[in-house]
Amino acid sequence: MAYKEQLERARNADGFLAALDQSGGSTPKALGQYGIPATDYVEGETSMYDVIHAMRTRMVTSPSFTGDRILGAILFENTMDREVEGKPTSTYLWETKQVIPFLKVDKGLAPEENGVQVMKPMPALDDLLKKANANAIFGTKMRSVVKLANEAGIQAVVDQQFEIGKKIIAAGMMPILEPEVDITSPEKVEIEKILKEKIIEGLNKLGEDEEVMLKLSLPSVDNFYKDLVDHPKVVRLVALSGGYSKDEANEILSRQDGMIASFSRALSEGLSHQLSDEDFNKTYDETIESIYQASKK
Repeated sequence: MAYKEQLERARNADGFLAALDQSGGSTPKALGQYGIPATDYVEGETSMYDVIHAMRTRMVTSPSFTGDRILGAILFENTMDREVEGKPTSTYLWETKQVIPFLKVDKGLAPEENGVQVMKPMPALDDLLKKANANAIFGTKMRSVVKLANEAGIQAVVDQQFEIGKKIIAAGMMPILEPEVDITSPEKVEIEKILKEKIIEGLNKLGEDEEVMLKLSLPSVDNFYKDLVDHPKVVRLVALSGGYSKDEANEILSRQDGMIASFSRALSEGLSHQLSDEDFNKTYDETIESIYQASKK
């Protein structure tokens, strides 16, 4: 029953996704922006994950973090394996906050080839999906990157996203396909043209009971992805901030009909380990409200 309720919210409710899925490579940068230097977790990876979980716990337990404005949260596997206030993280999100839990399932990016980075192989995907189901995870997310308008490269990215997306659907979850476009690419406009065409081809090949969500970089041309928003196989189209500041990302997003945020760095902008709870919650509430307003239909 929870899945049906979550699907209805994911498809229709106002709000946005909180991307809390920084993994091994991006965690030190996220902690640095939060005011915690690497010297504070010198014991190694376990210590680092203890610190990032404390940061995420502060974010999700904040009174500002509720399903009224936040539709879902994307978790890293290590976060899914931990608890918040004595409950498994995914259980806490849904039962306490009415926030839909998603899980990042990719294992990072392969070296660049043909102007793109596809995802590294995921030999343990089946086991991870079983664990995600056991944790009542609603959906998944996986990221590739497109840097140049190379048709063969973009085709490879889209083919891989849909191939793995169909496995996730078969496992009973909702995949978020994320072929990110590098916002600094000099070929960004051309990339987006090719990418949209390839995504539509992939969507049109989905089976009768197959649907996906999409996570894309904010487009160069306003409402360029409206065809995808309106496609019957797309449950929701979400946007990554991709290096834009929170204000820049919100400003661009507010001009896109039907596109909502799935921000990571922009969500935690201005938050610091050193802030008092009162100042932390005030800053966080203002950020959440600004992203929520930019995401409203």
